Formats: sequence, structure tokens, C-alpha cells
Amino acid sequence: MGLLKAAGVVYKPVEELDLGPDSNELYVEANIKAPRMSGFLAKMVAWILESMMFGTLALYILKRVNRIHKFISNATLGEPPMFVPSHPFVDLNEQQVIEIHPDASPAEKVQQAMDCLPLTLESSPDTSKHSCFRRWTIADYSRAYRSGEITPLKVAERFIDAVRESSRRPLPMFFFINYDAEDILRQATESTFRYERGAPISVLDGIPIAVKDEIDCYPYPTTVLVLIGGTKWLHKVRPCTGDACCVARLRSCGAILVGKTNMHELGVTPSGTNPHYGAPRNPYDPSKISGGSSSGSAAIVSAGLCPAALGVDGGGSVRMPASLSGVIGFKPTFGRIPHSGVLPLNWTVGMVGILAGTLEDAFIVYAAISGQLPSDESTTLPPKVHFPLLNSTNSISNIKLARYGAWFNDCNEEVRLCCSEALQLLCERYSWKGVIQKTVEVTIPEIEVMRSAHYVTISCECNTSLSSYLEKYRSELGWDARVVVDIYGAFDSNEYIKAQKLRYRHMQIHNKIFTKADVIVTPTTGMTAYPISKAALKTGELDYVNGARILQYQIAGNFLGLPAVTVPVGYDKAGLPIGLQFIGKPWSEPTLMHIAFAMQITENQRFSMIYLIRSETSEDTRILGFNMAYLSPDGIALSN
Repeated sequence: MGLLKAAGVVYKPVEELDLGPDSNELYVEANIKAPRMSGFLAKMVAWILESMMFGTLALYILKRVNRIHKFISNATLGEPPMFVPSHPFVDLNEQQVIEIHPDASPAEKVQQAMDCLPLTLESSPDTSKHSCFRRWTIADYSRAYRSGEITPLKVAERFIDAVRESSRRPLPMFFFINYDAEDILRQATESTFRYERGAPISVLDGIPIAVKDEIDCYPYPTTVLVLIGGTKWLHKVRPCTGDACCVARLRSCGAILVGKTNMHELGVTPSGTNPHYGAPRNPYDPSKISGGSSSGSAAIVSAGLCPAALGVDGGGSVRMPASLSGVIGFKPTFGRIPHSGVLPLNWTVGMVGILAGTLEDAFIVYAAISGQLPSDESTTLPPKVHFPLLNSTNSISNIKLARYGAWFNDCNEEVRLCCSEALQLLCERYSWKGVIQKTVEVTIPEIEVMRSAHYVTISCECNTSLSSYLEKYRSELGWDARVVVDIYGAFDSNEYIKAQKLRYRHMQIHNKIFTKADVIVTPTTGMTAYPISKAALKTGELDYVNGARILQYQIAGNFLGLPAVTVPVGYDKAGLPIGLQFIGKPWSEPTLMHIAFAMQITENQRFSMIYLIRSETSEDTRILGFNMAYLSPDGIALSN
């Protein structure tokens, strides 16, 4: 291959990079060279890559034309490798927060979170208007349970009916890989008895919460791993014997764990399509993807069947589907939520995250599952946990938002206009209070390089974890997953080490950005949800071009372990959701939640309801609305 060797980039020292708005550092757009593969094409490409005659050459060409050789393989850089994006805890002296005692139980932390929320959450939902669907929040359920308006058992019964209805032809929603009606009813019965005795464990008691398939949740088999999931075989080599730490904490608060949600097999693309368990459909348009890989979790929250769900975010896999499905997606700092019970196959990029209908509900679930790591996980001094005082009358002040114009605007026109307008409205609404001091224009160089380094990292780690099983179980993979597994095995130790050097380099770049601003703001995805192809339903699908478009704003959160949150801010002309993302400093979850809450309030006032079901909705969406209606006490969809 020597004749085809591509010249590598010689990276100059970070201290020589100009990160100002007038920098001469060029913005490099993603330029993916790969066809959209499903059906026969996916089978043919898998055969080529697995061929001894053609496989090596094909993989070499793919790496060359997609600039892996230029950016990584043959690159020269002086930084040391950084193998894990761990951040020493630094007290950021954030505004309007309270410190939580490290020994507080999950239920105690949930109550402390409730004490941080505005009292309006306790008011009865307004059912006087019937113009649009309204999701129930955790506070809505809790209020209804305490008043006796409805019981957890009745909600569970209606939930099961709704899931069954949503699974019927002609357009089944495919929310779940596995759910157990008997187990759901058992949990709901126990919760109902606690309310009847006047002794609910917490505000989460009786709340239906779904769990992404790759997270252990007994008694369900875990068929997937971190970004490696939705398979038909994984439970055969690794049976589930108990709950993941995050699930156990929710269970200790009384939550009803309603099942394991669907996801893209191996988490191979952002579409969420799974040839074994179906394509979770977008509740805003069932012909479109819901996003992946936490596709089922996003769809079930968007549909209103659960106020919150757990996902795992290894490459935007919580934030992307949240944005495409019109809900909140929250990914904390690396190490903030225990990873015990989530197999660490992408051990340096995958993190448990939360999808929820509102920022408040994401906060409540975060309160339950965050905190000190279990004793069997090695750690340095545990980071302090602070909660944002979202009910404070004293607004946070002097917040600086960093915006890289070339990157921010590198999306489709409707996304750009919507996100720019939302950011402007946020700044205008709060500038008179001093909340948003200003938007700081910056340059963040080598973003496409970081995406490539993240892909090399996740590929090497997945390949290492799966290699011992592939000889026996390769034939049970979907064709799209087989292609990805072959590509994952194409990277060598030189490329992995250089990717980790680039991780250290980009950590230094972002640290410099964070001396200028508190938060980086971007669109969450570069486009809205695209159609589900018929061929993908049978063979799976690889769409690296659209995938890169959806993924392009996600990588820093995973590769560098930074906290991030996406908030719905509008819709395109087809009525599909658009999200705005805020990326924070390590351990800055309270500040992110303050800003996301302010954004949510701004958008709620801009629209009568941030989540709209259009009056011009298709028949399929009307069917979905009928499904969601099961959750309201009177059998009709709540309206705002």
C-alpha cells in the first residue's frame, strides 16, 4: 500500500492556535465517502469486506478517502495520549445551587431536587383547552396519585394497553425489545398499596420509566452493550443477573421499570433502525426515524407513554434521538453517573444519559441516579454534587455562551434559522436581568479531526470487546452491523494511540475555549429526521452521510467527557422537531440545567406548548395520539 500512502497532517502546538473569531484556522466540513447501504447493497459490501481477496484493499481505500490516513494514521503531533476523559473535580462556584450530601439516598436526593423546582409544578394540569396533546410530567402523575384521581395500577394497565395498541399493524412503533406485563403490574400494585397507606417512597413512586436495552434491568435479558446492542445473541454469553446501578437507584425510589427499549443493533448509525426488533418510529411522523441509538427511549418519551427514559450516549446516542423526537436529552460529565451494570465496551466514550419530556423531569431522574460511585468502582475523591435552584428568584448572571459561527451554521437552513432565532430570543429575554451577558464568538479548530479520532476510538474499543464472540455469532448480526464490525476491525494500535493524542489535544483546545465562556452552544443535529427506508427494515441500514450530518455537533460530549443537554426549540416546515444544544465545562450540570430551563421557558412562551401535534397530522399520527390517550385519567389525551 506504500504507493497509495496519503500525506499526514503536521499539527502545530495548541498554544499557537488562534481561537478568536477572526482566526485563520479553516473550518473543515464533513465529507463522508460511503454509499447509503441497505438491502442487497449491505449484503454485498459485507461480503466484500469479509473477503480475504478484497477486504483489506477495500478497508484501506475507505480509510484513505475518508481522511483517516491524513488526520490520524500518518499525522504528526506532539501531545501525549489521553486514554480516559476523566476530569479532576474543580468547584466551579456556580450560581444558585445547593450542595447535596454525598451519603443522601436516591429518594432523599429526589426530594431535594423537588425542593429546587418551582411550585407551579404541583398545580393541576390545565385540561380546559384541547388544541394539542400534552405529555404528563412526573409531577402530574404524583399529584394524581396523591389525590386519588388515578392509581399507579390503573396507569400500568393503560400503559400496557397503549404499548400493545402501538405494536399493531400497519405501522407498529417498535418502542420495546422486551417488556413484561406481569412484572409491570406487580410493581404498580406495590406502588398503589404504598399510596393507599399514605407512604410513597418518593415523587418517583409509581412513575413509568423505560430503560435502554443495553442497561441491565432485571428480569430482562441484556441483549446489548455500550453502543453495541440490540443483538439476538448477546444474552447467551452474558446473562443479566441484577439491575445496573442507575436502575437500582430508580427502583429504590419506587419507579416502575416498564421494559427494555429498542435501539440500533451495535449502535451503528444514528437512525435507530433494527432489523431484528424493528424501527422505532418518530411520533411526529411515523415514516421518519426517531434517531439512535437510544431510539426506543426517545420515541416512547416523545409519544407520552413515559415521562422519562434512560439511554446511553457514546456518540450523541441520547442527544440526537432526543432532538429528532422533540424531547430533552441530558448527558452528564463522564463519571458523574455510575456505569456499573452497563457493559463498558466503549468504556471511554459511553455514558448513561436521560431522555425526558421536560427539563424538570430530566433533573428529577438525574437526582436519583447521580452521585458517588459504588465501592467496587475505583475512583479518586468523588466529585461534589450540586443541584440548580430553578425556583430561585435571583437569576444567575454573567453567563457567556460561546458560538463558533462556521460550525453553528453548517446545517440545513431550517435548522440554522430556528436555532439562531431561539438563541437570540434567549439572550433578549434574559439580558435585561443579566442572565446572559453575551454570546462570545470563537473558533474551535479541527472539529472534523475530532470526529475522526472519536470514530477510531469507538471502533477499536468495540472491536476489542466483541472480537472473542464474532467467530461464533457473526452470522446472527444484521447485515449493516456486519459491515460496521468489519470496519471496526480495520484500525491498528498506531491509529488508536494517535486518536488518544488527539483527545488530549482537543481537551486542551476546549479548556482554552472555556476560559472565554461558560457554555458552548450549537444546534443539536445538522438536519431533522429523515425517512425510514423499506429495505432497512429487513437488513438494517448504514447511512454515513446523513449520519455525519446528525452527529456533527455531538462528539465533544463523548470524546472529551463533557456534560451536554439538548432542548427542543422549534420545528421545520414538515413539523419535525429541532433541538438546540448546550455543552458545558466538566461538572457544570447545574449551570447547564439553569440555561436549559431558561430556554424551555422561553420556548413555552413562544408557543402555546413546546410540543405541538399539528392539526394537519397524518392518519398514522392520529393512531399514535390514540395510543397516547390511554395515560390520561379520563381516557383522552391531555391538552394544554
